[in-house]
Amino acid sequence: MRSATSRGRVYRRCGCRDRQHQQLGARCPRLAAEPDHGRWTFAVDLPSPTSRRHTVRRSGFPTQEAATAALHRMLEGEDGGFSADPNQTVADYLITWLTAKALILKPTTMARYRNYVTADLIPALGQVRLDDLGYSHIAGFVHTQLAHGRGKVTIHRCLATLSSALGDAVKHHRLSHNPARPTIIPRPPAAERRIWTLDEATRFLRYCHAVDPLMADLVEVLIGTGMRKGEALGLHWSDVHLPEGMLFIRCTLSAVDNNRLVLTAPKTRSSKNWIAISPRVATALRRRRAADPDPRQTSPGGDLVFHRPDGRPLHPEYVLNHFHYLARQAAVPRTTVHDLRHLAATISITADVPLTVVSKTLRHSTLSTTANIYSHLTPQAARTAVNAIDTALTTAEHKVHPPKPRPPCDHNPRLHNQITVSKAPARAISYATTPGTCPAYATTLRPQPPKTPKRPPPPSGGSGLRPAKTLVGTTGFEPATP
Repeated sequence: MRSATSRGRVYRRCGCRDRQHQQLGARCPRLAAEPDHGRWTFAVDLPSPTSRRHTVRRSGFPTQEAATAALHRMLEGEDGGFSADPNQTVADYLITWLTAKALILKPTTMARYRNYVTADLIPALGQVRLDDLGYSHIAGFVHTQLAHGRGKVTIHRCLATLSSALGDAVKHHRLSHNPARPTIIPRPPAAERRIWTLDEATRFLRYCHAVDPLMADLVEVLIGTGMRKGEALGLHWSDVHLPEGMLFIRCTLSAVDNNRLVLTAPKTRSSKNWIAISPRVATALRRRRAADPDPRQTSPGGDLVFHRPDGRPLHPEYVLNHFHYLARQAAVPRTTVHDLRHLAATISITADVPLTVVSKTLRHSTLSTTANIYSHLTPQAARTAVNAIDTALTTAEHKVHPPKPRPPCDHNPRLHNQITVSKAPARAISYATTPGTCPAYATTLRPQPPKTPKRPPPPSGGSGLRPAKTLVGTTGFEPATP
């Protein structure tokens, strides 16, 4: 096995031409005499799908060490399954990235990525070398798009696609960092949703049952199960089990480029699961079963539960537009078909259904997804929660008995650690005494110390000074010793 150093060659060449105007390349005589003449180049033979030899040459390196490092990086990328061509542009990389992603992405996601890459990213950043792409290039793209009136949501999705592509380049060690991170435009906040109330939902269903039974049954299933629109449109009779009261979500109906209808896997891995159906939903499904002339007939859409009269699947865009039309006719607020899923979660949370059960019913991957999306949509549930806290605190407050007041006592804080003398005279208790002594009596009083007479203050002179010494002789006061 040959090592990376044994493959390829590094040499120096220039752009000088001979008399026939042909480049001399590595044959220029000045290369041997002038060390700074020309630029360093590497060439390497890479595997090719065809039998012809595929030689890659890259020049323009200032030193031999730089050309050798680029050659080694090229060979490491080839061994790792990605291109480390130093001259690779952003357009070349994005096209290669889309080709690899087509094997793992859903058709709808692939169509959206391809639209952003071909219509936005390549025209703006395609000519930049991938190694030279920086934060300034991406910031310039954003400011240009905003100046042309593009929406922030669309620009953020374009940047998310670019960040995903560059993130794979970092994962494969093609780039050292992702220049699209941190993002220039933060994720725009989601628009405030308008969720129907129970009265509005029943008004719409009452109107649809009289005007459009197919749409009425579809809305009944969406609200009663919390299914997504594509999951309901892709539901087959083979996945519906009415006697058991269950149905299985196996696929979803999607529109690629808003044109071609395909059946793809559900949104997440946890979305492919069983769903319990209520008697109201079972009644709607039985009506659909009775409306089909022969449910086992072969049609372009298969045995779909909701389909056109000719058996073809319903287009998601048609369902949305017709839903808006019926909402206007029923005089209910405008909302979306996906908001019926929010309505199902709202009704469940309002009915004090545990959030974990709601999350399993909606088939979310994590409980935090349900808590972040649906818990704040129910003001009634919020009021129920705070009222429950209020009731609990009030009930506990009534059960707690207040402390009884202490009886009055003769305790005086000022006489702390002192013995209190009773007002009643103490009973005298006699003890045996020796002759000639007075009888002793028991008492709680402490013996009083002997009183000493106070010494009178010494006389003071006319000057108010106290005498220095006692009187001696007849001369009066003796002067103080200095």
